[in-house]
Amino acid sequence: MLTRIGGLLRQAESTDNEHEAEAFLTAAQRLATRSSIDLAVARAHVAVRERRTTPVQKIVPIGEPGKRGLRTYVQLFVAIASANDVQCDVARSSTQVFAHGFESDIATCEALYASLLVQMVRASDHYIKSGVYKSATVEKVVAEKRWGRTVQRRVQAPVAAVTARLNFQMAFAARIGTRLDEARAEVTREAAAEPAAATGTALVLRDKELELLDFYRSTSQARGRWRGPQESAGYSRGARQAGDRAGRAARLGTAPELGAARAQLGPAG
Repeated sequence: MLTRIGGLLRQAESTDNEHEAEAFLTAAQRLATRSSIDLAVARAHVAVRERRTTPVQKIVPIGEPGKRGLRTYVQLFVAIASANDVQCDVARSSTQVFAHGFESDIATCEALYASLLVQMVRASDHYIKSGVYKSATVEKVVAEKRWGRTVQRRVQAPVAAVTARLNFQMAFAARIGTRLDEARAEVTREAAAEPAAATGTALVLRDKELELLDFYRSTSQARGRWRGPQESAGYSRGARQAGDRAGRAARLGTAPELGAARAQLGPAG
């Protein structure tokens, strides 16, 4: 009833014909009186419904310059953002992310990131302290001089703690991204399952996607795409497997309902 009365008021206010305006206003007053609804309340109700949200850009701090692990932290945030309709640009230093999206979606990403970052750091700390990584080796490419020229060869070397930590966290972030993508796909399928809602749902999602894409193209100043954390430190299969297991066991929380902003979380050493 509020919507009907508000619609009549809008029609009365938007027409230049005095007789039409009077007719719409009289009809609105008649409905309002019959329903004991104040015209001001109906007008405010329509204003709230028509207040349209638009995409925004927000800088999300990741950590201080020079700290280890920032790239894997960014990988985690980007994985979360990808599943929540948020486009990201990453600073060269990996100290901050420029998130483009609707405020509610960005807030969801921040809340999920705040929780999952703590879980990732805690799990990787536990893995390193266990010492399990020390029994593994990693393949490295070393350069050496032979007969006046530099040649490269592959050698097996013990896995350093920093290598194990980075591999663990990369696998953790990748698994979280996969889980969130699967959850998103399931929710989308359920929303479109009802025949009456299928077309509307598809149109809403498509409109949202196009609006965000237009906004991103008009505001982004990125000169390239972020390619993820570098693996120059080496590859540790054991650390990857441990990180993947931790990512599978991590609590994702109630993603759509999370909306609390987070304080900046500095990376662990």
